[in-house]
Amino acid sequence: MKELILSLLKYISLPFALLYGLVIMLRNKFYDWKIFDSIAFDLPVICVGNITVGGTGKSPHIEYLIEQLKNEYKVATLSRGYRRHTRGFKLADANSNARDIGDEPFQFKSKYPTIEVCVAEERMTAIPELLQRKQDIQVILLDDAFQHRTVKAGMNILLTDYERLFTRDFIMPFGLLRESRSAYKRADVIIITKCPQPISEDEKQKLITEINPLVHQQVYFSAIDYANIYALTPSQKEISKETEVLLVTGIANPKPLQEKLEIEFKKVHCLPYKDHHYFSFDDLNEMNDAFNHIATSNKIIITTEKDAARLMLLKDKILEMNLPFYAQAISIHFLFNEGEIFNEKVKSFVAPFYPFIEDEVFTEEE
Repeated sequence: MKELILSLLKYISLPFALLYGLVIMLRNKFYDWKIFDSIAFDLPVICVGNITVGGTGKSPHIEYLIEQLKNEYKVATLSRGYRRHTRGFKLADANSNARDIGDEPFQFKSKYPTIEVCVAEERMTAIPELLQRKQDIQVILLDDAFQHRTVKAGMNILLTDYERLFTRDFIMPFGLLRESRSAYKRADVIIITKCPQPISEDEKQKLITEINPLVHQQVYFSAIDYANIYALTPSQKEISKETEVLLVTGIANPKPLQEKLEIEFKKVHCLPYKDHHYFSFDDLNEMNDAFNHIATSNKIIITTEKDAARLMLLKDKILEMNLPFYAQAISIHFLFNEGEIFNEKVKSFVAPFYPFIEDEVFTEEE
């Protein structure tokens, strides 16, 4: 009965989806026809985004780009700062936290303190302000800005989840697409993310055919890498295959992490919260109760790095409760040995803006 009701509600939403799709289509046409202004900047701007609601792996792909560029260029990230408790333009510093700038930007700044991280609702005005404050910026990475067409990025990278390809989805609220499938044509690069391993060459070609890339577009495939967990609190435990885990998450899709932990540990108990949830003292009490109900002393709590940014806002209370929190770090790699091809494409886009950097490197090598 529940499934029938949900199915009926979905089809009832179809007229609203058609209306929403029409509005978004007209908006995009106004940008295409240059009725609405789209501003380009005289430095490399790379946009990483999607056309689907929910997690497609933007954060680890932004971090991948940071890793590729940070040793040669002065890099900045610009995000909206989703669900932060502030407004306007904010430039991260040593005193910033997830409440000020959002969980993902805080994660970037924590892992890469030498880069500049800023948040703002309006990217078009944020970039000039960023460049005015930090005049040495050489590359800007736009986080989740594929729909924000007021800024014309030099390179658009579109992400789509292997399990939820945009080609098989529909526009909201009938489906999960923010805009029509045809929006993929604005991308320069398309990455199918969160791929299982291995994928056959035949499946690769079938998926590329399904996406039907334009002549100038390249399609890549990436998979998640899980690094070792690391302690967030002094209450560390001896961890083994017999350890039981309380998995606390506030992300769009915790299932892949849950499945990974179920392979590594004896048992995984899940305590999910909504995406980007800001944890409260009541939530901590709920975690404490769930943890205490696990009938073994060989147990720990694991969360994601993104969730850790918000959980650690309550660090004093966590320490008081003596809860052994650990974070699971993730990264990505490209399948079919195409990582270097992707890296070269990104660097080939950035390098012409700064030919003097190559000259300087060449001189040093001489």
